Amino acid sequence: MTQLRAGSTVGPQHPQIHIVVGPRRHGVGAAPSRRLEKAMSSLTTRARPTGLATATPQRASRSSARHVDKTYPHWFYIPGGLIYRVLFLVPTVFSFYFAFTRWTLFKATFIGFDNFVLFFQEPGLIGSLKNTIIYGFTTSAAKVVLGMLLAVVLSAPIIARGYLRSVTFFPVLVSAVGVGITFQVLLDPFHGVVNAAIKAVTHVDGPGWLTDPHIALLSVAAIDVWKGIGLATLIYIAGIAAIPNEYFEAARVDGATPWQIFRAIILPLSFPATSTVITLSLIGGLRSFDLIWTTTQGGPGFSSDVIASVIYKQYQAGFYGLSTAGNVILFIVVTAIIYPLSRWLNSRETVL
Repeated sequence: MTQLRAGSTVGPQHPQIHIVVGPRRHGVGAAPSRRLEKAMSSLTTRARPTGLATATPQRASRSSARHVDKTYPHWFYIPGGLIYRVLFLVPTVFSFYFAFTRWTLFKATFIGFDNFVLFFQEPGLIGSLKNTIIYGFTTSAAKVVLGMLLAVVLSAPIIARGYLRSVTFFPVLVSAVGVGITFQVLLDPFHGVVNAAIKAVTHVDGPGWLTDPHIALLSVAAIDVWKGIGLATLIYIAGIAAIPNEYFEAARVDGATPWQIFRAIILPLSFPATSTVITLSLIGGLRSFDLIWTTTQGGPGFSSDVIASVIYKQYQAGFYGLSTAGNVILFIVVTAIIYPLSRWLNSRETVL
């Protein structure tokens, strides 16, 4: 005897069938057995299309998901790409073109390399190039050293740490023109607050910070360091925070002193931050203009002239093609210094 009993369902389309087979009696179980086989075959036939119909949308959904993953994020590149092309690529290409022309607002005449030849004949070019190198490397080195020291102090659990971080970063938010005008007043050799304080303490007249040809460039460099030290400190704080805490715990267990922790852990493992600070500060120093112009205007004489200030003076005189050629030369100088330096710094970075 054979019995067909429906049990619990495995899925919405596949009922589970329990078959109980008893002793078959001759002549009695043959017909029910054939009916059972027909029922099973019809059930299998009905189940197959349903399973195929269920699997097909799943594969389609996976395929569409992969398609969305590959194409959808690319749309986010379009706004940034357009801004980059309009504000950087197009002006750069036009600058290279106009460097070979004598142009005004109404017409441009192609003159070849005459602008470059004339620019290299500028009397103060060599001095301005030397001042640019000194200014860029001095400000970069000072920001690296002072930024690292401030970051180590402000990463320690000290009182009012958040307030001190804000005070350190505040000069970064101030306009360079405003900073230059403010320090021009503060460093005035006759009525400035700085020299008045020096005379009150030492009874000696202070130096002409911005009027002495020997120290004017270094005085402006010191102002630049004061203004940009906050950004360098912030980058170093982030670099120190990225170092795994297990290194510091292991060093303390081994009895390492604070100097040993700094020399063996913080200094090498924060090298990516050092690389970033060097690159950004050196680029800013080599193309610096606004702070120098608002404090000394390249003077006294040509003692604090840099390439950017020479270019601006050419613009003021109406030699637009000549000044454009100077911009191209400055671009090439900065690229020639920064590109190999950044590649060397990246090759020395330590993987945490």
